Amino acid sequence: MASKPPSGDPVQDAPQVGAPQHAAAGLPAIGHTLRVAQQQMGVARTARTLLKVNQKDGFDCPGCAWPEGDKRHLAEFCENGAKAVAEEATLRRVSPAFFAAHPLSELERRSGYWLGQQGRITEPVYLPEGAEHYEAVSWERAFAIIAEELTGLSSPDEALFYTSGRTSNEAAFLLQLFAREFGTNNLPDCSNMCHESSGSALTETLGVGKGSVSLEDLHQADLIIVAGQNPGTNHPRMLSALELAKKSGARIISVNPLPEAGLGRFKNPQTPKGMLKGAALNDLFLQIRIGGDQALFRLLNRLVLETEGAVDEAFVREHTHGFEEFAAAARAADWDETLAATGLERSEIERALRMVLESERTIVCWAMGLTQHKHSVATIREVVNFLLLRGNVGRPGAGVCPVRGHSNVQGDRTMGIFERPSPAFLDALEKEFGFAPPRHHGMDVVRSIRALRDGEAKVFFAMGGNFVGATPDTEVTEAAMRRARLTVHVSTKLNRSHVVTGRRALILPTLGRTDKDVQRGGKQFVTVEDSMGLVHASRGNLPPASGRLLSEPAIVARLARAVLGPGSRTPWEDFEHDYATIRDRIARVVPGFEDFNRRITRPGGFTLPHAPRDERRFPTATGKANFTAAPVEYPELPEGRLLLQTLRSHDQYNTTIYGLDDRYRGIRGGRRVVLVHADDARALGFADGTYVDLVSEWKDGVERRAPGFRVVHYPTARGCAAAYYPETNVLVPLDATADTSNTPASKSVVVRLEQSPSA
Repeated sequence: MASKPPSGDPVQDAPQVGAPQHAAAGLPAIGHTLRVAQQQMGVARTARTLLKVNQKDGFDCPGCAWPEGDKRHLAEFCENGAKAVAEEATLRRVSPAFFAAHPLSELERRSGYWLGQQGRITEPVYLPEGAEHYEAVSWERAFAIIAEELTGLSSPDEALFYTSGRTSNEAAFLLQLFAREFGTNNLPDCSNMCHESSGSALTETLGVGKGSVSLEDLHQADLIIVAGQNPGTNHPRMLSALELAKKSGARIISVNPLPEAGLGRFKNPQTPKGMLKGAALNDLFLQIRIGGDQALFRLLNRLVLETEGAVDEAFVREHTHGFEEFAAAARAADWDETLAATGLERSEIERALRMVLESERTIVCWAMGLTQHKHSVATIREVVNFLLLRGNVGRPGAGVCPVRGHSNVQGDRTMGIFERPSPAFLDALEKEFGFAPPRHHGMDVVRSIRALRDGEAKVFFAMGGNFVGATPDTEVTEAAMRRARLTVHVSTKLNRSHVVTGRRALILPTLGRTDKDVQRGGKQFVTVEDSMGLVHASRGNLPPASGRLLSEPAIVARLARAVLGPGSRTPWEDFEHDYATIRDRIARVVPGFEDFNRRITRPGGFTLPHAPRDERRFPTATGKANFTAAPVEYPELPEGRLLLQTLRSHDQYNTTIYGLDDRYRGIRGGRRVVLVHADDARALGFADGTYVDLVSEWKDGVERRAPGFRVVHYPTARGCAAAYYPETNVLVPLDATADTSNTPASKSVVVRLEQSPSA
């Protein structure tokens, strides 16, 4: 039987700290998975639900975007995926009675963990201006309130339409269609905060802003470099692919400021031998200083150039542009500067070089550790340079692999959720729907927060996610949201964004991935795109949490009818009742989705075209793959300061907190910890167990403070520190962003530690 939600916030004042673990998954992961699932769903519902996760006739996990192979295991999920499913399929409920019992002033004081543990929201609720309680509201009245605000704006550009990566292809396509028919390209999304840097760099250099590899490529690679990524917590099913690659002879280099258990040893829970013994994955661990990755790859490129016969000259000659300028910059790479930037030993880099030169097929995987710095786009361009030099793009077992975080974040962008759409996409939209979409660029996440702060944006509509919890500069962001006239969140569960509201607020409860979706046209399914460009169907199998929920496509379609009125020629009602009609339109607008409805019926779906991978064709401005030659950058660290990266614990997914432990790092019962190398902590005068305030320093001179963090002596790279978000988002300045992509620089925050007053 499922357990009741916590009545009060757990005390986190004294987290317990033990030794970090050196292996991931195994029996502890199975035990933890079953315990969490039973607490949320009960035994029978757990079995019924988890056996459908990531199956060809089941639903796509609402967690990460890692793909599934053609052959599926009976249990095709990881520990964190099971937690995500359990939280959505929970038997706990948040009804209007809950809101009557809990005023907004109380909910504001609650932790994100407590809010999320209360359960599924069952009815739409409305917070009138000046009210202390959300109250039940009809769907008709809710859409009328939104229509009143939107149609009363001076310009459509005063509205913001945010999208979370959980949103299906069908819902995302409808949302961008509605926003553009309404008259704005203000479509910020969670990509702006994570892999925008990847898309910016890859579009410029290769012509496609997505990864170029498949699971089969990973299995065929000779060398896999995993940089700035922790798959053991953030993408656990990736460990199975790495294990298979190792069995096929691949070697693995991990590049990270922190040692991570998953890349040390993986105890595969799918096999008895795997659970008991496991497999070592890392062949070389480069414990790099935060932000030193561009310098590392630049020096490797110099060393490859200096090695006779190492460059794939035929590939470079036939398929690339800009080689000479790049080569001149690479040859100027300096050993001493690189060692200072990376914190590595010369012998470590030389060993990595030998592995690179011995590999005929190399893949580089990365995540937020590369994308959330000022120089992130330049860093990823340097990774591309590294692969181009030896022809490691456009052939089996080689390529770029940005590992996306949320399950359909890549698909949402493919569907047109982008504030800077291409003219070709807008042309296709105009031809198909008969209206002229706006051509001027809209606002991304950071620009949206500025617009709310400055009173230039007045209505905020979010399709899923936890915008307030995910964004930087928490105090600035929350003050900005409170300036809005109306905030609207399409959600399954409560989070921080529901209690930091505009003058008026709505919460619109929606179906989740696990829920059956039955419309007038019969039982429906939605589609998603994974991190490697595979599109497949997702079909929920559970009765909805309430009879008063609407699906995401239905919410957008009804909202569009309320706002645009009978003058719209778009068949919104048809879209609501039969999602196949949406897919027919996608097929005529979005390249690669031709004959969508027929192809999606194939078990496992279909793969989108990728010109560099499929044809060694590069649709860039030059018509070739572009070498680039940016100056090498890395964070400068003042004396007595540390360079902080924000990260997840093992008990969270993005901003959703499942529990208060970080098992692999030895942390239990609390999240306000800062991981610091023991020698750095002692030099600063802080013993293990000391409580400190984290204070960030940036050029604007504003003091940003996160109080009450327990110092944990931890084997980080020297000069570096780490702490969990969203608690540390308050330290990230809104204007500290990556060049070109405008992604918040959450992985390189200069901080000082101050003794906490209460310590």
